[in-house]
Amino acid sequence: MLLRHGHVIAEGTWAPYDEEDPHILNSLSKSFTSTAIGLAVEEGKLSVDDAVISFFPEYMTEEIKKNMADLKVRHLLSMSTGHDEDTTPYLRKSEDWVKEFFSIPIVHEPGTHFLYNTGATYILSAILTKVTGMKLLDYLEPRLFEPLGMSDITTTTCPKGIHFGGSGMRVKIEDIAKFGLLYLQKGIWEGKQIIPEHWVEEATSKQISNGDDENNDWAQGYGYQFWRCRYGAFRGDGAFGQYCIVMPEQESVVAVTAGVMDMGDILSLVWTHLLPGMSSTSEGYQSDLEHKLASLSYKAPKVLTASQNSDKWTGKQFEAQPNDSEITSFSFNFLEEKGECMFSDSEGEHKFQFGYGEWITSDFTIAGQKVSAAASGTWRNRNTFELTLRLLGTPFCDTWTCNFINGAVRINVSRNIWTVPGLSDMALMPALVGHFV
Repeated sequence: MLLRHGHVIAEGTWAPYDEEDPHILNSLSKSFTSTAIGLAVEEGKLSVDDAVISFFPEYMTEEIKKNMADLKVRHLLSMSTGHDEDTTPYLRKSEDWVKEFFSIPIVHEPGTHFLYNTGATYILSAILTKVTGMKLLDYLEPRLFEPLGMSDITTTTCPKGIHFGGSGMRVKIEDIAKFGLLYLQKGIWEGKQIIPEHWVEEATSKQISNGDDENNDWAQGYGYQFWRCRYGAFRGDGAFGQYCIVMPEQESVVAVTAGVMDMGDILSLVWTHLLPGMSSTSEGYQSDLEHKLASLSYKAPKVLTASQNSDKWTGKQFEAQPNDSEITSFSFNFLEEKGECMFSDSEGEHKFQFGYGEWITSDFTIAGQKVSAAASGTWRNRNTFELTLRLLGTPFCDTWTCNFINGAVRINVSRNIWTVPGLSDMALMPALVGHFV
């Protein structure tokens, strides 16, 4: 979605995705957490110069006081905590993330060393809950979401119920664009100051250096959970291509949800194609643009062949070998116009449908995760069925290669983008092996 001078001038979504579906933000969530902290500062709930340990006396020991003595809220905001690695993997292994954060040694003087640290953003969310008595999204609801007309926003939490803050939010593409427009307008929305102007300036200005490569958009400086960009722009971003890019000189906002490995490609497209186009007018292309945007789609896998063995496998129950998803059994129905996959786990029975040469959308639960997926399948040969699942509202597209042979089936699962176990917002289902019951 592209905004210019406060108006939507172009928007498009590739089917089977829908712009009304909230999308995983990954680390773009951080910019919303920063906004909440700015509002709490304005309300006098805290200061960016407050010591982090002052909010959590219940965790204090002499060792922690010594380790964390110089760590301030501004260091959490600017990713300059002094850690030498991201604390998130350690937090995710603990039942008490705040306690775990305080146990991790600080090796650099806070404020002197940039290191991207999602655990720091989580602590900001925990501090917000401490000083306001409200969880992150609950706090933002009347202060940000309602004034901007943002809805259906959710997030993940830590084991103690504190909103993650550093990742996990789901937001519609239009609401990402609204958020960017609010910052472009220096915190003003429909004539009302929603975010203090001074916070917008501080949060989006360079607070710490993160490199000296003038051609690298990850080395232009870092603010308070916002990245500086080339060409006078700034952004919030999240893994695999989630973007809120604000270009003050062009009075423009670009909102993107995607599923890519190289996030720099998206920024390069913006700088190479959109940016130059904003300095001149091109007549006669509007209808072509509208037609192109209206016809965007990911084609379903082409139906290559039929399998003479499909009837042999239809309705057969497979007992699953032990697996991380705790699936105990599964089966397939290869019907004439569509197919079904059924599986059972500790939570019960689940089912999704898939098309042949078209997408069919289903809502189901797998590996303990609620999923909305558009699925389509095709036979690669008489014994191999390939099933594509586009996990809606996420960057992920999974391919199940189902090999049926000798009374058994093995399902190998691959994903369009590389994910990190324990760090990604949605786990990849492991390979499954099943035998006829």
